[in-house]
Amino acid sequence: MIKEEQGFDFITAMRAVCADMVARLPELGHIDLERVALSACQTRHQGSHGYYASLTPLRFEAGAKQKAVRGQRYGVEPIQDDSGREYLYILSFYLPRFLNTPPEEKLSTIVHELWHISPQFDGDLRRHEGRCYAHGPSQKAYDAQMDRLAQQWLACDPPEHLYEFLHRTFDELVGEHGKVVGIHWPTPKLIPM
Repeated sequence: MIKEEQGFDFITAMRAVCADMVARLPELGHIDLERVALSACQTRHQGSHGYYASLTPLRFEAGAKQKAVRGQRYGVEPIQDDSGREYLYILSFYLPRFLNTPPEEKLSTIVHELWHISPQFDGDLRRHEGRCYAHGPSQKAYDAQMDRLAQQWLACDPPEHLYEFLHRTFDELVGEHGKVVGIHWPTPKLIPM
């Protein structure tokens, strides 16, 4: 019997929030969350500067498993769940930084990263027209759209117990639970094919 680690299970709590968002928001309905690895990454500093979350695609453009770079073909090192099924994305949250933002910003950050998942759910990012393919021509407009989607999710009246932990800072969760725990998935390497 494996003894479970005590503390607040951040990944399980985040997976429940993400699953509810995917179920309630038609704009995210294409996502199969079982093929998205969630990861807790520790930041070196508690300051507000830096990433709060990131989405790592595990395929290349249009879901390709390989890409040629300077005449050499590369693939992405596969990562799998316990049953051996390959993940297509890694959704990472940077702690404690993510948990030390206001609750509304946390929700917008979650939607922001989920929105990056390609509508084809093929392991690639959602690509916008033009040079700034990740966020489109206006970061400000992109962020405003993510704020609206987060508010739309709240308007669907999800159970409050699902996301009430997002009203706490990292230190508050540690104070209540002793520590915050969660699996970490390292960024996969490009491997020559």
